[in-house]
Amino acid sequence: MKKGFLTIMGFSALLLATAQEKKETNPLSFSGYLETYYSYDFGKPALQNRPSFVYSHNRHNEFNLNLGMVKAAYQQNGVRANLALAAGTYMNANLAAEPGVLKNIFEANAGVKLSKTSNLWIDAGIFASHIGFESAIGKDCWTLTRGILADNSPYYESGVKLTYTSPNEKWIMSGLLLNGWQRIQRVPGNSTLGIGHQLTYKPNAKITLNSSSFIGND
Repeated sequence: MKKGFLTIMGFSALLLATAQEKKETNPLSFSGYLETYYSYDFGKPALQNRPSFVYSHNRHNEFNLNLGMVKAAYQQNGVRANLALAAGTYMNANLAAEPGVLKNIFEANAGVKLSKTSNLWIDAGIFASHIGFESAIGKDCWTLTRGILADNSPYYESGVKLTYTSPNEKWIMSGLLLNGWQRIQRVPGNSTLGIGHQLTYKPNAKITLNSSSFIGND
């Protein structure tokens, strides 16, 4: 018997606010994101949980929250930082292995600009993955539901990265030292770190060429 999956409704909203009306001069900004859904799986899975390889919109026959997030961002004088806290079925599934309050951290990182003449930054903390073209944020994805291929790439990672952007902003190059493959806390007993790279070329607004890698032993 073939099993099907139908998404009846998906809703997302993006809210953006700043501490002053002149946001171009204010280094601190606040934003929020809300994504709710209703889904029905004709396979009628036990306990209302959809297959374990689907980690977004994964509850059957119920209205639910996939991702609700609030974020604060700061950038001024060669320093930048981001902190985002979130809840929802995405967080429950994708961060299930993380301990305690780490389960509710969507993003937490800080960076310093290393050069006065070049766009060269070093950032450390928890940030979005450098691999894959889908995001935990539904509005940034090509489809509401996630592809199996994308579910085999990480949504987030933790560690440190060095990033250079060319003066014309067509080239972006990054080197990364990471705690693992979609990990905030390293796997118990694993004393080695992962490494990765990202090379992105955008010749124009319609074309993006990207190469990403990860080497590790999760």
